Amino acid sequence: MPERLLDIHSGYNFRDLGGYQTTDGQTVKWRRLLRTGSLAELDNQDLTKLAQIPVTVDIDLRGFAEISKDPDRVPAGANYYHLPVFVEDETDASHSDTEIAKRMSKPGNGYRHMLEVYERMATMPSAKKAYQEMFARLIANETGAAIFHCTAGKDRTGMAAFLLLSALNVPRETILQDYLLTNQVTKDFREQWLAQMRQNLPQGPATDVLINNRRELASVNSDYLTKAITTIEANYGNVHHYLTDYLAISPTELAQLRHNYLE
Repeated sequence: MPERLLDIHSGYNFRDLGGYQTTDGQTVKWRRLLRTGSLAELDNQDLTKLAQIPVTVDIDLRGFAEISKDPDRVPAGANYYHLPVFVEDETDASHSDTEIAKRMSKPGNGYRHMLEVYERMATMPSAKKAYQEMFARLIANETGAAIFHCTAGKDRTGMAAFLLLSALNVPRETILQDYLLTNQVTKDFREQWLAQMRQNLPQGPATDVLINNRRELASVNSDYLTKAITTIEANYGNVHHYLTDYLAISPTELAQLRHNYLE
């Protein structure tokens, strides 16, 4: 069986959605749907590995400033699509320490900010357009693997994975486990980063608050995804109606998506 975590040297949070079971007894195909962090730092060996899969679609969910600063290194043979969920990065994955510190000086601000981000991902016109186009590209991609990603591969990508796996009839519990897997696979990187940040700041309560808020920004939390889900349910009844009514994915298109990515 293929590994869920991809062997990528100069990137992190590169994961395969293959192997997940659906409610009707099917299985998500391996090496067809890849959720990842940024492709900007990939080395040539990484690019070769992705091209050999082969990756045929690269969906970049980042904002304009993010891609201008750190453009994707696109695997050979892949078509690139820029589908910004937010015009500017609202998840703070790409913002400077100074910018974030100004907003993260009060206890709980990181947690509250992420709840707002997930509510906005479920309702903003730019997010709707991005996820609609993502589904269109995935439905059209009958062979090869599709990568979809943002900067950290956790929030905009996590929302995309939630919508996609829901459309494929993967159970909610499985989707949540996949979502939370980000915390496990990025733990060492995240804790080292926070420890280094603490070393560079004066010791005291204000630093403790900032570090705790930064930890909330750099992690995923079931409350975050639940916020998006409850927003969807409040407005559309359930995720299926959100997909068909709000994102306007037709029954024929859903059938093609499942044909492409399930076995």
